[in-house]
Amino acid sequence: MDLALVGGFFLALFSLAGGFLMEGGHLAALFKPSAALIVFGGTLGATVVGFTMEELKSIPAIFRIAMFPRQQNPTDVIEIIVRLADEARREGLLYLENRLGELDDPFLRKSLQLVVDGTDPELVQNIMESELYATEERHHLGALIFEAAGGYAPTMGIIGTVMGLVHVLGNMSDPSSLGPAIAVAFMATLYGVGSANILWLPLATKLKNMSKKEIILKQIVIEGITSLQAGHNPMLIRERLSAFLKPDLQQQSKTAREEE
Repeated sequence: MDLALVGGFFLALFSLAGGFLMEGGHLAALFKPSAALIVFGGTLGATVVGFTMEELKSIPAIFRIAMFPRQQNPTDVIEIIVRLADEARREGLLYLENRLGELDDPFLRKSLQLVVDGTDPELVQNIMESELYATEERHHLGALIFEAAGGYAPTMGIIGTVMGLVHVLGNMSDPSSLGPAIAVAFMATLYGVGSANILWLPLATKLKNMSKKEIILKQIVIEGITSLQAGHNPMLIRERLSAFLKPDLQQQSKTAREEE
């Protein structure tokens, strides 16, 4: 489980609720079913309108990906490719068929399979880049769904507040009840803005960040496999792929090689 996602969510809730209590509020005042129905039901409905059912079916899988991300260290991927390149130079490309079953990364395994099968280098690169593009599109769709919900939620909150105020202004016979009724009306705005900025938009940002990291890993694989197929020196391949790493990871990789 991604502790940053869960911890950040509860930290935001705790901070908001804590600040409210410090000002003398009561938690019971924050629970208004009617406002929740308007905001969350309206947000869900508006989001559903913007996407197809096939696209919406992917939401549970997207939640799982966000909650349980597949961690993969780019330096490990580089070392695997360098090792494969070294074996290919010594034993030949066909020898790498023995290594296919050891690879956990489906993209790397598929790329290496194309090389072992003797596929033309240009075609190998085209196939891999096409899959990379398809991955980017899938990830973009996942983030777009939550971004859409984050855009609709505050508007639904405002709509709920206006509806509440219409009800309040239509029943002004008892002035003493106006204050509590107006407070209830504004709860919809709180739900809308709160859900957008604590849940929907952060989830979209999370998915974008995860997508960026996975795309970099796939770019490393594409660059590495094409260099391997071209017969480049493994040390040069390592230096070339290290350019994709952040400076601190580059330094860690360099230190580890020196220790070896």
